[in-house]
Amino acid sequence: MKSSLLYISLLLLSSGLRAQVNVNELGQIPQELKENSGHIFHNGKLISHNDSGNLPVLYALDTVTMEITKRVTVSNAINIDWEDISQDDDFFYIADLGNYSGTRTDLVVYKILKMDFDNGETVTAETINFHYEDQEEFVDNGKSNWDAEALTVFEDQLWIFTKQWIDEGTVVYSIPKNPGNHTAKRVAAYTVDGLVTGATFNERSNDLVLIGYSNTLQPFVLRAKDIDANSIFTDNVERIPLDIGFGQAEAITSVSANRYLIGTEEFQRNTPSVHLEPTLYSVHFLEDNETNGEVPDMEEVPDKEEDPEIDSGEDRLILYGAYDSDIIHYDLESKRPVLGHAIFDTSGKMLQFRTAAEIEDNDLDVTVFKSGVYYFTLYLGDKKLSKAFVAY
Repeated sequence: MKSSLLYISLLLLSSGLRAQVNVNELGQIPQELKENSGHIFHNGKLISHNDSGNLPVLYALDTVTMEITKRVTVSNAINIDWEDISQDDDFFYIADLGNYSGTRTDLVVYKILKMDFDNGETVTAETINFHYEDQEEFVDNGKSNWDAEALTVFEDQLWIFTKQWIDEGTVVYSIPKNPGNHTAKRVAAYTVDGLVTGATFNERSNDLVLIGYSNTLQPFVLRAKDIDANSIFTDNVERIPLDIGFGQAEAITSVSANRYLIGTEEFQRNTPSVHLEPTLYSVHFLEDNETNGEVPDMEEVPDKEEDPEIDSGEDRLILYGAYDSDIIHYDLESKRPVLGHAIFDTSGKMLQFRTAAEIEDNDLDVTVFKSGVYYFTLYLGDKKLSKAFVAY
């Protein structure tokens, strides 16, 4: 089984609290996405893309089966060096801003309507062109401080995070979300002691989380807690190493208040001989003082056969699991109490049921099921949520 569960207690440099980090390997990313460099989570799927020189295509990846379920081409775009992707309620933002030598004068963010992505295989993008307000030299002197691989939406702005090859820090720049030609305004800077490769602002927790790696390919995250536009990097910044071995960590997105998905690229080197597969991980932060709270006992056991109709809305259920794993993990976003959960087959027959008192964790052992498709259902008082999963 490829799935691994690592619990790391790290002393935070900025406070007396300890952060517990749960890292789970979900599986190998398909070779078609071996140079994945940006992630967002949309409609239950991971939306990703490759970086420089690849096709201008967005891919939808099922995080349980690790299969690509959709490909959408951006018809009026070129993938010079796509490095990240972000989203708001209505749009995707693709950042073509890779700039290793610092010579590019054609930096652009492509703005795509989500509805177009959902309904077709080809989309047309609006363009947000920009230049940095304080870059005065565009001479190729090798690696530079003007490379950038991280973008996120914050309120009505796009934040760009540079990847400083020389200083190993990052500078945050802000541009509007509307199409046109813009000057990227300097907002903040931070000494990273590494290379920043991805960013996500988590509206649920008000945290900014950056992914990166050291010059020896040791991945880490930076988490800036409870930020605002005037105070990004404060004493609440945590630098947390990820114990996943060596890896070129390139992409990160939030899927719940404390859960993130992280992708690594394929990495090859001849001397010494190194080959690392592109891999997807989930990372869950949990503070020592965070509690799950009490939930009431199940008042009424449901019928043994019922239709596990999927109920979408403000509550959200997400499943995780490597394609050959014996364990499926789930995350729930809801203010409703959990009364119990069940597993059904495709005919609607209930195969397993547990009350709230019997639920010990968010893991489902699927070794007892034959190969096939099943439905996991959570009962939340007057509401239920259901998601399909595959047992191998």
